[in-house]
Amino acid sequence: MGRWEGSGNVAALDVLRAVVREPQTLDAFFTEVELASGADARLDAAVRRVKDSLTDVATIELRARRVVEDLALVLQASLLVRHGHPAVGDAFCASRLGGDWGHAYGTLPPGSDFGTIIERAAPKTG
Repeated sequence: MGRWEGSGNVAALDVLRAVVREPQTLDAFFTEVELASGADARLDAAVRRVKDSLTDVATIELRARRVVEDLALVLQASLLVRHGHPAVGDAFCASRLGGDWGHAYGTLPPGSDFGTIIERAAPKTG
């Protein structure tokens, strides 16, 4: 049985091919992501998982979508932890990296600072 070549898989496989063609891009990626090292334990663990997932080259094409998704999530988390509001970065790391999420969009774990997150997203009147 061949792998599915839908648009999502094609895009993910293209990312992996680009990394093979220009491995320095992966070095640059991790240099950027690791600027947030130590700021959130869930992010640090996710970066380690992503690095580990890249070492299993025998099945990487079968896992391409998951690997590329994980690359995107750790980059997003790194940027939010470094440049975003702490409540937003914490909720993102908890729900996307810490595994405390639901299948409905916006499902966040207890303890998230909902008030601050909603306040930041609400239009300002006045």
